[in-house]
Amino acid sequence: MVIANMGDRGERGSAKHKRRTTIAGDAAGAQAKRGGAAETLSGQVKEKEQRHETPANKHKNHSDAGDDAFSCHKLQESLLSSNSGYSNYRGILNWCVVMLVLSNARLVLENLIKYGILVDPIQIISLFLKDPYSWPALCLIIVSNVFIMAALYIERKLSVGTISECTGTFLHCINLAALLFVPAGTVLSVSSMTPVGGVVALGVFTVLFLKLYSYRDVNKWCREIRRAKARTLSRSHSCPSVHKANGTTGYTHVSHPGNLTHRDIYYFIFVPTLCYELNFPRSPRIRKRFLLRRLLEMLFLMQLMIGLIQQWMVPTIQNSMKPFQDMDLSRIVERLLKLAVPNHFIWLIFFYWYFHSSMNFIAELMQFGDREFYRDWWNSETIPYFWSNWNIPVHKWCLRHFYKPMLMKGVNKLAAQIAVFFMSAFFHEYLVSVPLKMFRLWAFLGMMAQIPLAYFVGRFLRGNYGNAAVWMSLIIGQPIAVLMYVHDYYVMHYGSAAEGVTA
Repeated sequence: MVIANMGDRGERGSAKHKRRTTIAGDAAGAQAKRGGAAETLSGQVKEKEQRHETPANKHKNHSDAGDDAFSCHKLQESLLSSNSGYSNYRGILNWCVVMLVLSNARLVLENLIKYGILVDPIQIISLFLKDPYSWPALCLIIVSNVFIMAALYIERKLSVGTISECTGTFLHCINLAALLFVPAGTVLSVSSMTPVGGVVALGVFTVLFLKLYSYRDVNKWCREIRRAKARTLSRSHSCPSVHKANGTTGYTHVSHPGNLTHRDIYYFIFVPTLCYELNFPRSPRIRKRFLLRRLLEMLFLMQLMIGLIQQWMVPTIQNSMKPFQDMDLSRIVERLLKLAVPNHFIWLIFFYWYFHSSMNFIAELMQFGDREFYRDWWNSETIPYFWSNWNIPVHKWCLRHFYKPMLMKGVNKLAAQIAVFFMSAFFHEYLVSVPLKMFRLWAFLGMMAQIPLAYFVGRFLRGNYGNAAVWMSLIIGQPIAVLMYVHDYYVMHYGSAAEGVTA
């Protein structure tokens, strides 16, 4: 009976469990049905609202959703406006180049039809030599080693105290003065010296003058620092030490007087800079491809300049003699403007040939690291900005050895700037008048005229107008002075032979 009772209880428990499961399932199903009914009712309501939607509401909804999709205007400036920020004018630049080539193609064709081919290699050689057995310009350049050695041995004597500072300064002054007067006297007295050879020789001696002046100044500053250190420290500061440059290439780091060697001074003489340092920045290696590109540029541009001078400038100069002799003002102005164009074009080629191709070639060969030979002078909006950026080696020299020392001595800025222009005018005149063996002061006056021109441009012209004024001064300003020298030279030597030549 106990077993029976236990069986009955099990059956009743199972029945109860089944009933509970059924009730829970029914409740969940009812709830799902109610949810489904609610969703159906909601869908019916939405469908009814869509059926009863008015056209005004429909238009409003489409307007809100489509404003951005159908908009084709926004706040913006025209591309050629300065406020647009647009700067990609490559196509316009290419158009300018094409127009320049096409416009000059006619001039080239006209020149060839009128004069024929005037390029003559033999004539080029005659510009440097009158007598094939006499090379006065080259001999003069070789003699310049005497002045280099004199500067070195004067500094050696000063470093060990054999001579006093006053005596060393006096000897340096004699050496520097001889650098200017000895070659000038030689060019003026030697009849076999050609004008082009004289310009090359005097150019080399002018560079040597500026370099040795810097060499003397820097070594003097080193001696003063050395004496100041010697008063406070007991150990020597003149011993050279070796360090690794760029991780791979080792260079000797020297201190004064360890720099007073033949190797050091001749390295300075050949590197493309006018300012001396004991330790120049060095490039890690010589890039052969870069060197070859610069060499090919030098050769090509040199031939191009010589060809343009013979084919374009010389006939124009010859045809300008008669208007100058007749003092026909209108014809003189026309000829000067006609000469200014080829002169300026050749000047631009010369700039690239000298300051980019040649200087980079020498710097790469000498592993000279500082390659800033020019800055963006073509964007100059003032005259001083142009003169400060088109020839960086000369600018650094003037700033370091001439302008700042004058300021330290109490000279005001305006007087110091005028002095810098005066010195530049002197060297321009020196490099033109002496080789041509005639003194007209056109180059000197042209440089000094830059002072009032700089004031006028800086005072009244700004931005693009200032830049245009700088370009105008380059095209028809200073180049005109050089052309006046060439014209006077031709009149002096070939005037009678060219009287019958007309335009």
